[in-house]
Amino acid sequence: MTIDPISDMLVTIRNGIKARHVEVRMPASNLKSEIARVLKDSGYIENYITSSDFPKALVITLKYTDGAESAIRGLKRESKPGLRKFVGVSEIPAVLGGMGLAVLSTSKGVMSGKEAKAKKLGGELICTVW
Repeated sequence: MTIDPISDMLVTIRNGIKARHVEVRMPASNLKSEIARVLKDSGYIENYITSSDFPKALVITLKYTDGAESAIRGLKRESKPGLRKFVGVSEIPAVLGGMGLAVLSTSKGVMSGKEAKAKKLGGELICTVW
């Protein structure tokens, strides 16, 4: 039993990058799949697949450049189970001056910070990626 499955997901990705793995595998959930979708749409990972067997697993294919540099330089969990962090539209952070990614859970689903600003939505700031 894990207390914070999203943090475990981010740590699994971080450890996979440090070990130069091509893909990482973790227990699946709808929220993790949505976070992976946002990461793929923003170009931080190659692909993700949710297996249909039991227990369900989320397999994320990591993205590297030709020089074996990862597309993800860093991941940070912002909203934690002990201290949730909610932001309004004007408070959505610009990670690395707009070069990074903020992942938010809004009333319209999980989306990037840029998408949330365009739709004028605030929500829970899940994590930041750069």
